[in-house]
Amino acid sequence: MGRTIGIILIVLGVVLLIWTGFTYTKKEKVIDAGPIQVSADRQKTVNWPPYAGAIVLIAGVVVFATSKKNS
Repeated sequence: MGRTIGIILIVLGVVLLIWTGFTYTKKEKVIDAGPIQVSADRQKTVNWPPYAGAIVLIAGVVVFATSKKNS
């Protein structure tokens, strides 16, 4: 079980290092005056620092290395 979690953390850490964020579009109401409604598309960005991926990667290596092999 520990090796599986370690491998998952290693893969997740590599993905976080390569892919540092994403952007999505959200509809927001600009004007809401009775029967008249105006909405606009706004872009939102979600970013995480590269060191977060490095921390997850190192944690995965530690979990993988310290887990006992199933016999």
